[in-house]
Amino acid sequence: MAAVAACFTLLAPAAQAAEPVLKVAYAGSMGALMDKALGPAIQQQAHVQYQGQGAGAYGLARLLAAKQISADVFVSITPGPMQVLQKAGLVDVAVPVASTQMVIAYSPQSRYAKDFEAAAAGRMPWYEVLQKPGVKFGRTDPKTDPQGRNIVFAMLLAQTYYKQPGLAKAILGPVVNPAQIFAEPSLLSRLESGQIDASSGYLSAVISHKLPYIRLPNEINLSDPNLAATWYDKAHFGITQPDGKTETLSTQPLVFYAAVLKNAPNPKAGEAFIKLMRSPQGQAMFKRYGYSEPKGGDLR
Repeated sequence: MAAVAACFTLLAPAAQAAEPVLKVAYAGSMGALMDKALGPAIQQQAHVQYQGQGAGAYGLARLLAAKQISADVFVSITPGPMQVLQKAGLVDVAVPVASTQMVIAYSPQSRYAKDFEAAAAGRMPWYEVLQKPGVKFGRTDPKTDPQGRNIVFAMLLAQTYYKQPGLAKAILGPVVNPAQIFAEPSLLSRLESGQIDASSGYLSAVISHKLPYIRLPNEINLSDPNLAATWYDKAHFGITQPDGKTETLSTQPLVFYAAVLKNAPNPKAGEAFIKLMRSPQGQAMFKRYGYSEPKGGDLR
């Protein structure tokens, strides 16, 4: 937790230190978009000093709720982390700003790169490649990060969709598997460097990192809210939280929500940042970095 609390990215020269600070805590997969596009844009428009903090959205939400860290704006993937702050009385309404879908990203440096390419082209089942001996698969912690939960859901849905009993366990091992779990901001960087062969990923983040990937059917990728009641909701799994309690988890749509916190040090700048994200300029940035348009209504 201390490491998370210390990972703010500063995008301002020392000469601008006197400008008011805008702190944005965001789902770690959004790093490229936030620090290379939206952050610089809000600095120029609102004359603020942008500070971004990216990490697992549940972990960030819990730190914010416990007031161990502070932020003006929180941007979450899926409703769950935002609901943590709503229950803590720090957020009333969160607005959708973008959406995405689950994919399997792979490293061009992997010795199985040709097999992954074949799977991406539909010539080989992707789940067979992931089960080849020696394939190193990466994902994030389902205790702290929605993506870590979503890849488990995707694999559970895949074993039903492809009629492959036990597929999720064959690929992932136990739900919390230390051999596969990495911090979200570093996951795709490890893939880029060839430390792992493949990983879970949001299409938005994978495109932002310019990595090759395998698309998954809508019945698996959690992108279609219309499939929630009839298909996605069939996937459930339990996880033991740090307090020792077991929680049964269910799927949530892959929508990004943003809100200004009630205890924001700079709420005016926070509102300006959300306005930027929802503007045509901001939505063009989202699209350029591989995100899809917002889906659904406000989260109350």
